Amino acid sequence: NNEKSVPQLLIRDLTFEKKPLAKLMFSPDQENHPSKAPVKYGELIVLGYNGSLPNGDRGRRKSRFALFKRPKANGVKPSTVHIACTPQAAKAISNKDQHSISYTLSRAQTVVVEYTHDSNTDMFQIGRSTESPIDFVVTDTVPGSQSNSDTQSVQSTISRFACRIICERNPPFTARIYAAGFDSSKNIFLGEKAAKWKTSDGQMDGLTTNGVLVMHPRNGFTEDSKPGVWREISVCGNVFSLRETRSAQQRGKMVENETNQLQDGSLIDLCGATLLWRTAEGLSRTPTLKHLEALRQEINAARPQCPVGFNTLAFPSMKRKDVVDEKQPWVYLNCGHVHGYHNWGNKEERDGKDRECPMCRSVGPYVPLWLGCEAGFYVDAGPPTHAFSPCGHVCSEKTTAYWSQIPLPHGTHTFHAACPFCAHQLAGEQGYIRLIFQGPLD
Repeated sequence: NNEKSVPQLLIRDLTFEKKPLAKLMFSPDQENHPSKAPVKYGELIVLGYNGSLPNGDRGRRKSRFALFKRPKANGVKPSTVHIACTPQAAKAISNKDQHSISYTLSRAQTVVVEYTHDSNTDMFQIGRSTESPIDFVVTDTVPGSQSNSDTQSVQSTISRFACRIICERNPPFTARIYAAGFDSSKNIFLGEKAAKWKTSDGQMDGLTTNGVLVMHPRNGFTEDSKPGVWREISVCGNVFSLRETRSAQQRGKMVENETNQLQDGSLIDLCGATLLWRTAEGLSRTPTLKHLEALRQEINAARPQCPVGFNTLAFPSMKRKDVVDEKQPWVYLNCGHVHGYHNWGNKEERDGKDRECPMCRSVGPYVPLWLGCEAGFYVDAGPPTHAFSPCGHVCSEKTTAYWSQIPLPHGTHTFHAACPFCAHQLAGEQGYIRLIFQGPLD
């Protein structure tokens, strides 16, 4: 077991064939019909899913949702304000063709703001309700959950009509986010308990029960990205510092110099699920599944070996991303030495979780490695040289470094870094490890 006598390689030592990325990096839309492709504003990708929901994507319930320019504009903008209880206010609320937001101040007083059609924008709504006004149905993410059976029993903290995104129909196709969505009667009701207030120009504004939080990364979504600051977005799209706890009655301070405009890499937290916003332009620079598949094949072509069994290791195909394969690479998370599955060093007294690495004798968790298949989470197109700890999801070094710095909201008042592919809280000093493969002995 003398480490020096064994040929080792880091994935970066492999000569990755320099394929022209342009060929690999076209999004599927551009490949199929370059001329008639509808305008894509961007995509929302739910953190914690490695390319699809555990039981498969179905209809409006899926792990990623593309926002395309609608055939006909459906955006709305505020118009008339009514102080209830006037007949006009009651009419605005009961009119099924009229969008309105009701702010209940007391039993005796409600302010109703009518919204009117806006031909320059498209509106998309997100929430856990399956009613027709919701374009993208989002349920609570359970970290590392392989099936939906154990996720449904949890009492959801995601609002039924959580938020809405309004996209400009003309370039540069700016997308803005607002808390709360309109229900089937085209109404948003902020009850007596919701935080609400009158703004300096006489308009009303408010926050939803558990709030909609947004974080814009600094330096965009690139290999130079750094985490930004989490903010709360109001029903009218204003930006506030966070409340003391998620549903506190007292709003945070208004942040005048920031906006609700989404940028590539913005994170949206709905208290139970976090979504990543990628612009169409950002996605065009992101590795595609074809590119990730090429990287997988190149690692496998280098025939990395298990230093104990000397059997050749191989990452399973992207489609088999939940079943442990017999050739699957495993890693010791404390040192990064990659092996095939074996029983060496499995000491009875160690409750089976920690194992001793045969290469360097360091003791720690021993887990299978899985490729990160959701390309939208990658900040660059680098080779898969690093793995998140403790889950073993593998991606590029810069991608692991970026996500390990992001504090993601957890519960109602804590934050922690998590693997974007499975939502497991990261462990260890860095939250990720560099992989050390052994090359073939011949």
